[in-house]
Amino acid sequence: MHVVAGLRNPGSEYEGTRHNVGFEVASRVLERAGEQWGRAPSRLRAGSSQVGVGDTRVVYLAPATFMNESGSSVRAALDYYGLGPEVLLVVHDDIDLPFGRLRVQVGGGSGGHNGIRSIERSLGSKDFSRLKIGVGRPPGSMDPADFVLRDFTKSERPDVDLMVEDAADVVELWAADRARSQEMAALRDGG
Repeated sequence: MHVVAGLRNPGSEYEGTRHNVGFEVASRVLERAGEQWGRAPSRLRAGSSQVGVGDTRVVYLAPATFMNESGSSVRAALDYYGLGPEVLLVVHDDIDLPFGRLRVQVGGGSGGHNGIRSIERSLGSKDFSRLKIGVGRPPGSMDPADFVLRDFTKSERPDVDLMVEDAADVVELWAADRARSQEMAALRDGG
């Protein structure tokens, strides 16, 4: 069993924002599988859905906490299923990755991402996989926190939709073949 967490801020006012692109990717994977978000056990504080059967199941998790508290939801899910961080993939936005790029990475730092920082703190480990989705850098001297809470622009949206599709491909492959999923993301990353 594996867990894929699509990070977000809950609430309709955050739909379509750069910070919620991880959730958008996880939602797309569920759509493809003919599934939708359901309610997880209340202690998980998340929406969830499962895809697959037997030992090839993947639990998709959408924390119902705000981004900077994502760790409590992710930790509760891993504890609930009796799993460790090695079977976790966190899908999230990354302002340090150029717009439209994807990267799969195991471990590393938070890069200033409050959701990742919260998960690292809650798990007491950095040894989990991340699918980073490049959302671009804030223009000028704009505060990065304000930038990621903004919607993608109308002109960016077609590229975002393609990026979400590519990222969903990577997520679908990740549980079965991590090395190939990393290669697939690298192709989108420009090599």
